[in-house]
Amino acid sequence: MPNVVSMEAGYYRVPLEVTLSDSTHGDMLAFELNTVRLRDADGAEGVGYTFTVGRNGAAIDAILTRDIPEQMVGQDADRIELLWQRVWWGQHYGGRGGPTVLAQSALDMALWDLKARRLGQPLWKLLGGYDPRVPCYAGGIDLDFPLDKLLRQTDDNLRKGFRAIKMKVGRKRLAEDVERVRAMREHLGEGFPLMVDANMKWSADEAIRAARAFQPYAPAWLEEPVIPDDVAGQVRVVREGGLPIAAGENLRTLWEFKQLIAAGGVTYPEPDVTNCGGVTPFMKIAHLAEAYNLPVTSHGAHDVTVHLLAAAPNRSYLEAHGFGLDRYIAEPLRIEEGFAVAPDRPGHGIEFDWKALQAIRA
Repeated sequence: MPNVVSMEAGYYRVPLEVTLSDSTHGDMLAFELNTVRLRDADGAEGVGYTFTVGRNGAAIDAILTRDIPEQMVGQDADRIELLWQRVWWGQHYGGRGGPTVLAQSALDMALWDLKARRLGQPLWKLLGGYDPRVPCYAGGIDLDFPLDKLLRQTDDNLRKGFRAIKMKVGRKRLAEDVERVRAMREHLGEGFPLMVDANMKWSADEAIRAARAFQPYAPAWLEEPVIPDDVAGQVRVVREGGLPIAAGENLRTLWEFKQLIAAGGVTYPEPDVTNCGGVTPFMKIAHLAEAYNLPVTSHGAHDVTVHLLAAAPNRSYLEAHGFGLDRYIAEPLRIEEGFAVAPDRPGHGIEFDWKALQAIRA
């Protein structure tokens, strides 16, 4: 029986090469990285992680260091569903959502990595094995970039092999957003997949006006037009805005996705494996979307999420983000002519440079 014998948490502050910004989170100078390393009685190790855009990492670290280990050490690491339920309900009263579910996401990721490594399989095959080549887009965090810098970033992403691009919207004046979307469409050409992301900036009425203003430039989707709590408002945006809507990076549970999907409030459900509870609920969300005949996309953690979408027949695009982790990973995500390629290494295949990470330990 592969019992868990140890659980080790890590907490790091990853500097960003440039200051990033969107419509709601302000300037981002660094991301926080929280890691989990699980070892079983045979000496095998599984690794998981989550991240923040600069705050709450200490709270996640406290949960991973003080609260969860007692629920894990000595348990059968192969009973992932049982352990997920055990941790979820054990933490539920004092921490439903928020830092608690981010901590659980990292833990669950580590359990799946451990299981796949012990079996000698890449995670995408263990989860079902649909197609290792996943369409992907470059996700820019670029709301405050001058237009010339935005276009230079776009050209750089095209040189890297991306064949779809996402840009930020949500500036103070809608006319400025429209002009930037128009310029990007002209730069990329007709038919090139261009996504626009508002990061929860608007009311439903404002979002509908924006969606209608963007229509002539045919974005592939409008992302997070309203706050995640406004399900009724987002249903209106889907019905009245005239654009496909992607949303879900700020939903924290399977049940929240169920409410949004069943209400008709999303076209592209968009879970994030680092904050929805981990691999276990991510795949349930993907299958829920499949039952509603909806394509699933993703947010963040592309090195892991490529495996999850490679196992989902209803996958659409993988989001690839430059969150600064590549320089701490032995073999970063490979992009080939618009596709991300899920590796065949056992587990999720991420090998952190733990020595380099020590230099940025929080």
